[in-house]
Amino acid sequence: MDSFKVIIVEDVKLELKGTQEIFRSEIPEAQVIGTAQNESELWKLLRRDVPDLLLLDLGLGGSTMVGVELCRQVRMRYPQMHVLVFTGEFLNERLWVEVLNAGADGIILKTGELLTRDDVMLVMKGRRLVFNEPILEKIISRFKRSVSAETMRTDALINYDIDEYDERYLRHLALGYTKEMIAQLRDMPFGTKSLEKRQADLINRLFPADERMGVNATRLVVKALQLHILDLDNLQPDE
Repeated sequence: MDSFKVIIVEDVKLELKGTQEIFRSEIPEAQVIGTAQNESELWKLLRRDVPDLLLLDLGLGGSTMVGVELCRQVRMRYPQMHVLVFTGEFLNERLWVEVLNAGADGIILKTGELLTRDDVMLVMKGRRLVFNEPILEKIISRFKRSVSAETMRTDALINYDIDEYDERYLRHLALGYTKEMIAQLRDMPFGTKSLEKRQADLINRLFPADERMGVNATRLVVKALQLHILDLDNLQPDE
């Protein structure tokens, strides 16, 4: 690959020295044209020369949001520039999402393999969402849980013979709607009496015979959540 220009934004001198050494020893194609410890120094560098890659730390001056906002502004002003975040924020998943939404091409945590030539080259070749192993492990873990939850929900809908009206009724009960309110929903073609019968039928389907006595709407909703018929993270009312 042809040589490319890099600016490093890092406010800890020891970490900056280590990052520069990574580029010098492992990524000879990279020409580090400047380093900045804060946003004002970065803007001065960018007025002189625009790099192909910005390696951006997030915790500048003790505030992670400075790095996120810098990423957002750089993407707006220099859309062709690649931005790779190199951060020690190991546990702040919300921050990862914010900087990705701000336009970062990837996030490399300062742990494990640290920054590798492969990571940098993937970004320079146009790859989006470049991560190193610690983040990838969390992504895979979340993906597995999400697929497992969706599978259990699909199985529950089939096993308990839940149709779209059952799901809609249970979902709105969980949101605090009364039967009268649910009967008035645009896509609910049942009156209050019919919904009462539907609730009784749902109780018979979801509870064993020895547990059906005295089941109210609250217990029915809790059971639907336990059986994964309802998804607690996606309880939204119909329009």
